[in-house]
Amino acid sequence: MMDQVSAVLLGAVAMASGVAALFFLRFWRQTRDSFFLFFAGAFGLDALARFVLGFADLSEETQPLIYLARLVTFCLIIIAIIRKNRPSRG
Repeated sequence: MMDQVSAVLLGAVAMASGVAALFFLRFWRQTRDSFFLFFAGAFGLDALARFVLGFADLSEETQPLIYLARLVTFCLIIIAIIRKNRPSRG
């Protein structure tokens, strides 16, 4: 079981990721730019993974599912950047 300081820090990072997801979702609603939607999804997934990690009884953070969630998070960010920098057709 993780100590209380680690749990508090994990909760703070989860909250920060959740707030970032809400900001990007708000920007997406204003602009309808998929860049913001991908970032909102990435930060939302990160917040969810850290929330689950805080309440799950995992032996350590190096569990494969935690890495899978982070891999998907970073892939969403990379996809958003590539799509945004791709030259427009037309």
